[in-house]
Amino acid sequence: MEMALSRGLRCCQRVFSWIPVLIITAVVLWSYYAYVFELCLFTISNTLEKAVYLLVFHVCFGMFSWTYWKSIFTPPATPCKKFQLSYSDKQRYEMEERPDAQKQILVEIAKKLPIFTRTQSGAIRFCDRCQVLKPDRSHHCSVCETCVLKMDHHCPWVNNCVGFSNYKFFLLFLAYSMLYCVFITATVLQYFLKFWVGDLPNGPAKFHILFLMFVALMFFVSLMFLFSYHCWLVAKNRSTLEAFSAPVFASGPDRNGFSLGLHKNLLQVFGEDRKLWFIPVFTSQGNGHYFPLRSQSSESHNPLLANEDMWDESDDGSEGSLVEDADPSVTIEMDD
Repeated sequence: MEMALSRGLRCCQRVFSWIPVLIITAVVLWSYYAYVFELCLFTISNTLEKAVYLLVFHVCFGMFSWTYWKSIFTPPATPCKKFQLSYSDKQRYEMEERPDAQKQILVEIAKKLPIFTRTQSGAIRFCDRCQVLKPDRSHHCSVCETCVLKMDHHCPWVNNCVGFSNYKFFLLFLAYSMLYCVFITATVLQYFLKFWVGDLPNGPAKFHILFLMFVALMFFVSLMFLFSYHCWLVAKNRSTLEAFSAPVFASGPDRNGFSLGLHKNLLQVFGEDRKLWFIPVFTSQGNGHYFPLRSQSSESHNPLLANEDMWDESDDGSEGSLVEDADPSVTIEMDD
């Protein structure tokens, strides 16, 4: 009975979680109708003006829709098998009754992994729900019920976790949403004023155009603050979670522990090919499991672009040590 009730509640939660996305979709579809039909086709008489407006509008609308789709339907990246307890390690861990011995088992596993962040008490972070040692910058999302690489936040407006796999898409979604609102506001303004002072006759178009102006301005102001905040986060190489709670290293908390300078911070999110910066295709550097530290930024090589062989997820159990200088003396602490 309890299991059936739990499944029912979970199913209802999944259904209701799509309501914010449906609201945004409905508003955007209405704005499409109001702009294309009520403004361009029924109100604007100049053919050239109408054609230019429709062309630019559909470019903005297309990029907005593309980035929103990618933000929603790109699955959150999760830790690879090297961070999971193997079958033998899990058996050994569960059969061991002494807490100190259990911690030592996890310490041995952690020696092979590039883990530099700690809990507030100085222990390596372990998720007992996912049974994984948490990679740096990853966190467990209670909504998605999984650990997410470089988790920024869970966004109800995209019904998805924003993290390593889709953070670039989310930033572009905010940028193209702003552009969409700015273009609508700039082109609707003169007709908004004409309807407002009575130079154009009353009709269905009047309501749509007046309301379209207010909605575009309202969304633009909200998006401007949110986009500016995330631009600041990118410049500092922080996630939203790290901005509120500084990551803890062996030397203590450091909000700028992952910051490598503005240029390198931008490259981590957008990649080195600038032609692809404004297109919603994945170009972020690395694999989300390891990020160079500020203290390592002077090294000549880029650890994010290291040999992919060391991340081979084969099940043959032949896992080499990923980081030689991992601290073997550090303790392990359970952390949801």
